[in-house]
Amino acid sequence: MRLCHIVPSLEDRHGGPSKSVRALANAEAGLGASVDLLSTLEPGQPPPQAGDAANLKVFAREPPLRLCHSRGLRDHLEATDYDCVHSHALWLLTLRYAHRAAQRLQVPLIISPRGMLSGWAYRHHHWRKLLAALLVHPGALAGADGWHATSAGEAEDIRRLGFTQPVCVAPNGVTLPTEPELAAARAAWLAACPSAAGRRIALFYSRFHRKKRLRELIGLWLAAPRGDWLLLVVGVPEEYSAAEVNQWVAARGGREQIAVFDGADRPPPFAVASLFLLPSHSENFGLVVAEALAAGVPALVTDTTPWSGLAANDAGWCVPWTDYGRALNEALRQPPGTLATTGGRGRAWVARDFTWDRSAGRLLDFYQELRHG
Repeated sequence: MRLCHIVPSLEDRHGGPSKSVRALANAEAGLGASVDLLSTLEPGQPPPQAGDAANLKVFAREPPLRLCHSRGLRDHLEATDYDCVHSHALWLLTLRYAHRAAQRLQVPLIISPRGMLSGWAYRHHHWRKLLAALLVHPGALAGADGWHATSAGEAEDIRRLGFTQPVCVAPNGVTLPTEPELAAARAAWLAACPSAAGRRIALFYSRFHRKKRLRELIGLWLAAPRGDWLLLVVGVPEEYSAAEVNQWVAARGGREQIAVFDGADRPPPFAVASLFLLPSHSENFGLVVAEALAAGVPALVTDTTPWSGLAANDAGWCVPWTDYGRALNEALRQPPGTLATTGGRGRAWVARDFTWDRSAGRLLDFYQELRHG
């Protein structure tokens, strides 16, 4: 079977899908499928590194850049045959190209919404999304043959909006970091943030976007004494920059309690953390949660993320935002050994249940069912 994955961008600044779609395509190729990974690149941005098992093709992005217009990607899809077309993300021209290719070839179109149909995300700039569905990729959502959800909650979001096509729930995978990788990352972060030495670290690591409730987390952290704990805020600038976040912290007099860094060109900071924090309004999967657990770091997240399994696996806490402050106080009171043991259970959980081969195999079966169904 020859298939293609279409993702608007592979740039780190666009969050989890830039990593997860690439890993999924490579895992499917590793299981024997012929896979093209198709993406677009904004002018002036460095191209992604090669070396994938999937055949990586990157096309120039043209104005309007915001909609990921690319004549190169469009022309490629008009001239290339595939047995299945899998498109990731909504509201962009990449989905129009995918829809037209699937129609031309009379093959299944699978859509991964990548969190864009979850409650908060779908309501955010809702009128723009209605216009995009009508004008940017008309008919694509109704014309999909199947959907890919990365959690049961995301599958419920798809059903809640009235879509009745088959849904395959296949979570993102995660690769466990090795001890040498963790040691190198720990050394790099202690050099970059000397104030972290000798202190316990609570980590926020995600995009700087209002969906993540970063401003609210900073206010919550500074609302009470935190002892020797330091909140390390690391992210990919999107709606605001690291300098802007630093200004919020300084305005609250919190420079001794919070350190802020742009995460670009730095290793993941999980190795210095004792606790991971993600109080998002919504997540379709929340790859950073899985990555934190893979590094042995317990997580405290909101119940608008699909991580209720944290409690069942005794690997952290998943609570409503209204209870987040209480849960944070409880987590910070845990002895270091207790948090480390909790993180160890999380690492064992993701090693067992969140592998790329498992998800890739599930999706390859789904493609075949749609082709022959």
